Amino acid sequence: QVHLVESGGGLVQPGGSLRLSCEVSGRTFSTLSYGWFRQAPLGKERAFVAAINRSRGGVKYADSVSGRFTISKDNDKNTVYLQMNNLKPEDTGVYYCNTNEGYWGQGTQVTVSS
Repeated sequence: QVHLVESGGGLVQPGGSLRLSCEVSGRTFSTLSYGWFRQAPLGKERAFVAAINRSRGGVKYADSVSGRFTISKDNDKNTVYLQMNNLKPEDTGVYYCNTNEGYWGQGTQVTVSS
């Protein structure tokens, strides 16, 4: 069983920055690939944000966040990060970390508002 715990969400003004963390336990960290997804308010579907590959650390981003968000991981800390810069109101939502084996964290709320 893989356990993921997200943190780092909060309220930020447009143009601000946040860094989300996802601490992973229950499996050798480097054997998994990881992704970040978000679910906007009002019951919208969970949408892909970013992913990082387990082998060479290759990354992929949704068009809406490319150039503003950066996904990274620290194998020594068993943690995946999402650095979010130049945040916009449409970035508001619950952000979830997941693995390529289908495990999900509980999510962390990000609200971008003035």
